[in-house]
Amino acid sequence: MTGAAKNRGKSLGGYIVSPVYDCLFFLYSPLLALLLGILITLTPLANEQSTVFGIDHFPSDLFMGTFIAAHLVAVFFRSHGNMTVFQQFPVRFTLVPIVLYGAMWFSTWVFITVTVIGIWWDVYHSGMQTFGLGRIYDRCAGNTDPKLGRELDKWFNILLYIGPILAGASLLSHVDYFTQYQKIINDLQASGFDAANASFLNRHVHQFETTLSQFFVEVPVYANDYSWLLRVFVLGIGTPFLIYYIYSYWQLSKSGYKVSKQKVILYAGTGFCSIYTWGFNSFGQAFFIMNFFHALQYFALIWWSEKKSIQRLFFAENLKFGAAIAFVLFIAVTFAYGFWTTYQLTSTPKAIWVLAMVVSIMHFWYDGFIWSVRKKQI
Repeated sequence: MTGAAKNRGKSLGGYIVSPVYDCLFFLYSPLLALLLGILITLTPLANEQSTVFGIDHFPSDLFMGTFIAAHLVAVFFRSHGNMTVFQQFPVRFTLVPIVLYGAMWFSTWVFITVTVIGIWWDVYHSGMQTFGLGRIYDRCAGNTDPKLGRELDKWFNILLYIGPILAGASLLSHVDYFTQYQKIINDLQASGFDAANASFLNRHVHQFETTLSQFFVEVPVYANDYSWLLRVFVLGIGTPFLIYYIYSYWQLSKSGYKVSKQKVILYAGTGFCSIYTWGFNSFGQAFFIMNFFHALQYFALIWWSEKKSIQRLFFAENLKFGAAIAFVLFIAVTFAYGFWTTYQLTSTPKAIWVLAMVVSIMHFWYDGFIWSVRKKQI
C-alpha cells in the first residue's frame, strides 16, 4: 500500500472504501448474515421445496449454492483479468488448473481427496479472508509495519473459524465427506483387482489408496465418539490464546500501535457469528450464514479492487455508464456460472463436479498469494 493510499485510509477515518460501503459489506456483514439466516428459517424458502427446471430444490439452498459458486469463480477477474497480477504467476494460472483437472478426472482417489481437502481448505480460507481485511484496516489506521501483530491475527482467525467447528454442532457435517472413501474400496473390490499380477506401480498405488481410504472412512466415527475431547481441547487452547491475544495488543498499543476500531468490529462480529453459528447451529442454517457473508465480502472486495480491469474486460471503460454496465455483466457472468454448476451438480455429472472442484481449489490457492498487504499487492 503506497503512502497516498495510507493517507486516503486516514482521511476516510480508517475505512477501506467508505463508511457505508465498509459497514454494509465488510464490518457488519457477519451479523447481517446471521439475521438473514434466522429470518429465512421462518419462511418457506428453507422449508418447502420448489421445482426448478424439473429438479426439486429448497430455494435457500439453490440461492446459496449459486452465490458460493459465483464468488469462487469471481477470483479469475483478479488472477486472469488483471494483467499485472497474471504476469506474475503465468504457470500457476494456466498449467496447474489443467493438471489438477486431469488428475481428478483419471483418479477417483485424487478426486475424493481433493474434495475432502476443499471442505477444510474452505474453512481455513474463510478465516484468512477475515484476517486479510483486518490487516488492511490496520494499514488504514496508520500502522506502517505490515508484520506487526500479523501472526497474532492469523492464529486468532484460524481459531475463530476452526475452533467452533471442532467443538460444535457442525463437526459431523464437515467430516461426512470422508465416507466417500468407501467408494474407492468398493470400486477396487468390484473391479477384481489382481494385486499379484499387477505391475509394481499399480500394485503399490492401489494398496496405498485402499489402506488410506480405510483409515479415512473411520474419521466420522472417531469424530463423533471423541467430540467431547475436541471441545475440551479447543477450550483449553482457545481461552488462554484469547487472553494472550488481548494482552499482546494492549502491549503493542503502549508501544505506538494504533488500534483500528474497524478491525475490532470486524473480528468481534465474525467471532460471535462463528461461535454461535458453527458451535450451536440453532436454526440449521450454519452453512448459509457463514458462506453468505464470506461471499458478500469477497464480491465487495473484488469490485473495489478490480473495478477498472473489469470495465476493460467488458470494453466498457469509455462508455457513459461503463462502471454500471461492467458491474451488471460481472454479476451476470459469475452468477450464471454459479447457477449452472449448482443446478448441474444435482445430477452429478463427473465433468461438472471436477470443474467445480478445480475452480474451488484454485480460488482457495490463488487468494493466498494475490492479496497481500505485506507484499504491497493491495
